[in-house]
Amino acid sequence: MSAARKSVLISGAGVAGPALAYWLLRAGYAPVVVERAPAFRTGGYIIDFWGIGYDVAERMGLIPALRQIGYINDRAVFVRADGRVRSSFGGDTLRRALDDRFLSIQRGELAGLIYETVRHDAQFIFGDEIASLCQDKRAVDVTLNSGARRTFDLVVGADGLHSAVRQKMAPSRGEPERFLGYHAAVFIAKGYSARDESTYLSYAVPGRQVSRFALRDDHTGFLFVFATKEREPPRELAAQKQVLKEIFSVRPWVEWPEIERHLDAAQELYFDAVSQIELPKWSAGRIALVGDAAYCPSLLAGEGSAFAIAGAYILAGELRRAEGNHPRAFEEYERRFRPFILRKQKSARSFASSFTPATEFGLVVRDMVLHLAHVPVVARMLVRSMIADRYKLPEY
Repeated sequence: MSAARKSVLISGAGVAGPALAYWLLRAGYAPVVVERAPAFRTGGYIIDFWGIGYDVAERMGLIPALRQIGYINDRAVFVRADGRVRSSFGGDTLRRALDDRFLSIQRGELAGLIYETVRHDAQFIFGDEIASLCQDKRAVDVTLNSGARRTFDLVVGADGLHSAVRQKMAPSRGEPERFLGYHAAVFIAKGYSARDESTYLSYAVPGRQVSRFALRDDHTGFLFVFATKEREPPRELAAQKQVLKEIFSVRPWVEWPEIERHLDAAQELYFDAVSQIELPKWSAGRIALVGDAAYCPSLLAGEGSAFAIAGAYILAGELRRAEGNHPRAFEEYERRFRPFILRKQKSARSFASSFTPATEFGLVVRDMVLHLAHVPVVARMLVRSMIADRYKLPEY
């Protein structure tokens, strides 16, 4: 069967799914994307976008649009409980070190841009999800929750940290999630009084940190991170809010009373464990994984979406190069990308503890490093050693 006739079912219409559909279309495949949400989801938390994800987005022609709807962060400020500045650094320092190939954007807006490039050419099925998979040497038989049954040449799980496809692909492989000892929560409020445009503003005490960032249309995004021994976060909205109140009302920031009022009014709250996914293999037969489903670096790593886009590009590129020989393509996809991912996951584990220091001494060390970051040569060295991506994308 020629590549032009091969069909691929992709589970998940976040960032990785539409990105894979984009590159599979250009490789001559027929992608179908199934998403359990009833419609495409926009908005979401703010992510920083740079490195290999930026490089792939450039190849997709998305950079002008990304710069138009994204945010340029001019300053990161860390404050004391009373609001006084304890340390800061300019966003221009970070951008110069990354050759101005850096911006911030809401995750859903990034996904939406990619979705718009493929929604007329790839089939999207919303409000449904994979119930069962049965593969043989010929194809994969798929049953959806709606009862619909279809057969595909390949299936790819692009369904995130808690991937259902991953579980169906290898249910006996044990727990692939490495919990890093933190929970994170995000919500967006309208009408918050303090704006501090183009500034990432953050307050931390040992083991927890709350940050805010001004968005368009009088919206403000809030990020909470705190250390915990509880692996499983609460799932009910009321319970999630209660946990945040109990933790962040102790030694509170001067802004906490207003934050708490907006938290009470929030109708949506992202709340999850800060974890990584580690698998011995990213594929099994005709089923493969991409993005967080395969190699989540953790929310605090800041590059999950970038790695998802890059992984989609490489997976589709290897399928194209292998001319439909999926075992060879899946093997090459891992050979090219896994060593890079393992290095970045290791770096992310170290970064998690510095992002939310566990001690007062750790906070002091963080402040000292940020003061040094005002020296251009030191800043460039720090940025390139800590977050720069040393990876040359293959050409397909």
